[in-house]
Amino acid sequence: MKITPLDAALGARITDLDLSKTVADGEFERICAAWLEHAVLIFPNQVLSENHLVAFSARFGWLELPPASESRTRGDGGAVLPEIWNISNVKVSGEAIGSLGNLEAEWHTDMSYLENPPTASILYAREIPDQGGNTSFANMHAALEAMPKELRRRLEGKSVIHDSAYTSVGELRKGATIVADVSDVRGAVHAAIRKHPESGRPVLYMGRRLNASFIDLPTQQSERLLDEVWAFCTQPEFAYEHVWTVGDLVIWDNRSVIHRRDAFDNGERRIMWRTQVKASAGTSQLTA
Repeated sequence: MKITPLDAALGARITDLDLSKTVADGEFERICAAWLEHAVLIFPNQVLSENHLVAFSARFGWLELPPASESRTRGDGGAVLPEIWNISNVKVSGEAIGSLGNLEAEWHTDMSYLENPPTASILYAREIPDQGGNTSFANMHAALEAMPKELRRRLEGKSVIHDSAYTSVGELRKGATIVADVSDVRGAVHAAIRKHPESGRPVLYMGRRLNASFIDLPTQQSERLLDEVWAFCTQPEFAYEHVWTVGDLVIWDNRSVIHRRDAFDNGERRIMWRTQVKASAGTSQLTA
């Protein structure tokens, strides 16, 4: 197994490892250490069944099951194991086999509207379009470290409410109520600056820009501060853009990374299998 850091603010590529086979304990310890160090790991050229993906993902902890709103259609690449989320624009007999379609997904942290968001997200490429659908990642530890002192000072002790109504592509979730004003937002409240529970490093934890607001700040002041923070932390020097190849498996640390996806032509197929590792008591939760 070879671990090669990317020429970017985060990420490493792991080669000479077949994830369809059981990963030895020593190798898995190296993977975990690299994941904490680099935040994003890329495993190219994998040929995985659903069982392979679930077995490897479960080494990191308990897996989050997709919500009832997720499509679970069989066939044409649609996964059927309950632990796998289909991220796809493909339809079978007029029914979507997955979620998020072909639209752009704005910068976000997965499921930050929960009290205990997932620790890790794992995405495996089954089919990809000829162009578009790239996924970018940004290092929130590096962004916080580079942040101007005055801006960081204004974030100290602040908390953000994270909207649960909309997906990362701006679609209203089933059963959710339209948010007409940020005062209507429902979701978890998290400190803007957190401590990573395993590395101990401080990280910026912003979730997603849409409908977010700082607790105890007037709306206009909150909006200005959010705009300033988001403009800073999404700069290219903190980011890496991944151009997918079929067989790529990517895992990222949801506690210290934000990510986004490019839109792509809806006439082309994109099928990704995703698993998510739940936050577990003690080591997985972010702490203020």
